[in-house]
Amino acid sequence: MKIKERQKYIEQIAELPRKLLELVRDATVEQIDMPYGEGKWTVRQVVHHLADSHINGFTRTKWALTENNPRVKPYDQDDWAKLSDSEMSIESSLLILKGLHQRWANIFENLSEDEWTRPVDHPDPDYSNVEQLLKAHAGHGEKHIGHIKRLIK
Repeated sequence: MKIKERQKYIEQIAELPRKLLELVRDATVEQIDMPYGEGKWTVRQVVHHLADSHINGFTRTKWALTENNPRVKPYDQDDWAKLSDSEMSIESSLLILKGLHQRWANIFENLSEDEWTRPVDHPDPDYSNVEQLLKAHAGHGEKHIGHIKRLIK
């Protein structure tokens, strides 16, 4: 991956909390509780899911940078979305994402070339090393921003 491409992904990581807040700041409860498709999650669940997923991604990044090819396990995001905390106000997850993404972007901005290729043992090849973690989570955030944008507007 080229440095310019990495920088684009780092900017997406850094900007996700701001973009998300702009989208949901004036949303009604009806909009927050609207699913983005038949049998799909609500905006509320998506915001909490972003916090859950990116907490995992941040942790995997730190493991990759501090351990030798750490084994990380996937989690069942649909089961996590059914837990009671996914019904809470989205404020707590917005706060989590703000702080988490500041720290995560800082880590990515300060990596050496060798650190980008540090491996992660995960069954999904999109999570095989630090560079892939950046790309996957930046894209993940953008995908869900798109879902929420379509619903709110």
